Amino acid sequence: MKTTQVGTSESSETNVSPPNNINSPTQEDHSAGSGSYQVVARRYRPKTFEELVGQKHIAHALSNALTTGRVGHAYLFTGARGVGKTSTARIFAKSLNCVNGPTLEPCGDCDSCRSVSTGEDIDVLEIDGASNRGIDEIRQLRQNASICPSRSKFKIYIIDEVHMLTREAFNALLKILEEPPEHVKFIFCTTEPSKIPITILSRCQRFDFAGIETTAISQRLAGIAANEHVTADDGVFPMLARRAAGSMRDAQSLLEQLLSFAPEHISLADVHEMLGTANDQLLFRLLDAMLRCEPAIIFAELETAASEGVDFGVMVEQMIGLLRDLLVVASGGDAMLMLFCSTTQFDQVKSIANTFGLHRILASLQILDQTHTKMRFSTQGRILTELALIRIAHLDHFQMITVLLDRIREGNLAFPATPTQTPTQTITQTIPAVAPIAPAVKPVQRVIPPPSQIPIPAQSVPASAQPVPVSTQSIPSSTQPAPEVRRSSSPNSNSVNSVSQTSGQTPLQRFNEASAIPKIDLETMTDEKAVAVWRDAIDTIPGMLATYAANYKKLTFEKPNGFFVVFDNRMAKEFCERESPRLLNALSQAIGKAIRIRFELIEEKQPAPTPTQEVNRNQLFKDVVENPFVKKIGEIFGAELYDVR
Repeated sequence: MKTTQVGTSESSETNVSPPNNINSPTQEDHSAGSGSYQVVARRYRPKTFEELVGQKHIAHALSNALTTGRVGHAYLFTGARGVGKTSTARIFAKSLNCVNGPTLEPCGDCDSCRSVSTGEDIDVLEIDGASNRGIDEIRQLRQNASICPSRSKFKIYIIDEVHMLTREAFNALLKILEEPPEHVKFIFCTTEPSKIPITILSRCQRFDFAGIETTAISQRLAGIAANEHVTADDGVFPMLARRAAGSMRDAQSLLEQLLSFAPEHISLADVHEMLGTANDQLLFRLLDAMLRCEPAIIFAELETAASEGVDFGVMVEQMIGLLRDLLVVASGGDAMLMLFCSTTQFDQVKSIANTFGLHRILASLQILDQTHTKMRFSTQGRILTELALIRIAHLDHFQMITVLLDRIREGNLAFPATPTQTPTQTITQTIPAVAPIAPAVKPVQRVIPPPSQIPIPAQSVPASAQPVPVSTQSIPSSTQPAPEVRRSSSPNSNSVNSVSQTSGQTPLQRFNEASAIPKIDLETMTDEKAVAVWRDAIDTIPGMLATYAANYKKLTFEKPNGFFVVFDNRMAKEFCERESPRLLNALSQAIGKAIRIRFELIEEKQPAPTPTQEVNRNQLFKDVVENPFVKKIGEIFGAELYDVR
């Protein structure tokens, strides 16, 4: 198929006009049957700065450097995949080494320009940093760099994916990178500049390549299709551009697939079938079903999508993009800010966004984002998609909740009319902004006499046995000033509250004192009770301390408040001594009073063997020595048996 320039065979079905500066493919025959076919991404690679799409700021800076003669010795091109880093490096190399160079417009016909375009020039060396990443390759580069170029003005090294070089290789590159020969230029390309040492970055002029706009990619694809004599439906190229996500090479690769799938005319159905995407009508039908909370329709639409071969992971990505545009419109954005929907769909998107509500859109985006993350590690993509969409469908009251909360904050809460009421009989309740809600049970007020008027009895009775006098006056509402605490002036009051006030204690302290009655009487403590108290106390202690504390040999009680614990295991005794504060705390809580602990270690000696045991031991040793099997082993290994005591 012989290609022609743009404009000679434009189709009326293509709504995007191709750019005027698109380069035509080389004059060689690259048709499918010629045997030398090249893919679209290679044939339509930009050859001049004017043809560079989406990187005007970089083209302008490099052009000015060529014009003014301020050409540096090292450049670093960074950016995502497919945005033109290597293509820009080749264009810059051709501009430097062209027979008319340095020039802004390389001729493209000289041997240098042709060789650089095909990557075969002996003075423009393209090196893959991933496969030539060692120090030996960099040493070889340094040796070759000192040799003058064979036919061109400059020897240019283009190192792609330079971040893959090792640390030693970067260190070997430092000196020649800082002070290279006059005829050497370095151009580094990388997608991960953060992995490059700062010593390298400081020696280079850095240019950051941005993602290419969807409109620019769409126009470029339209021009390529026109040169290939292929027509397309409206919306095909914008859809491919959105799917490429800012990468020109990805967009051209998708177009290459479509040219093989539909060599004469590309329809939207072809795009959805090849890419596994869902059409816009299906996505909007799903949104409508979610708005009306109809799970049955959602399941039916997803079944239709599955029968059409839709990839559910891709469909979730499309839903996220669609909801993103809904979020933009719901926030007040115009049609030009939408990325995934066309401007002709703005009215439809605006209607859905107003119905969804901002908060519900945010919740839906979070659900879909979590679903997309889970789908990477699951084989049940359809089930996860169904679950996410059903959850979104049941967010229908989400917007109403936010409205009600806003009304509550403002102080006005309107209740909807009941079936027995007419719409004009809607009940409206006004809630004061700061008025507190009255408690259901009014609290009471204690009577606390002054300390100076309370006689202290010889022996006070327990707090639980004394009645607590209370006043019959309740606490007034918050709209009235709170009265002062009323104190009794009776000199004969002998309540526990009066006694507690003499010591300046708070009601909480009085309660703690009343509840801290000794649980166990130490005067009647016996060894048996001490053992029981010890075991109850260590049951409340977690970890190894309880195990070691229970491994005692003997435990007795030493009056007035001591525990004497004997161990026959040195490790248990030493561990309990180190953790004795925890044991003391547990015992004090169990008894109700402070106690003390004394530890002791008794190592029992092994008793001496009796004469009978000695005879049995000698007989056992004799039987072992005379065993035929043992004798055979001794003969083989030359071993002798000894009775070690």
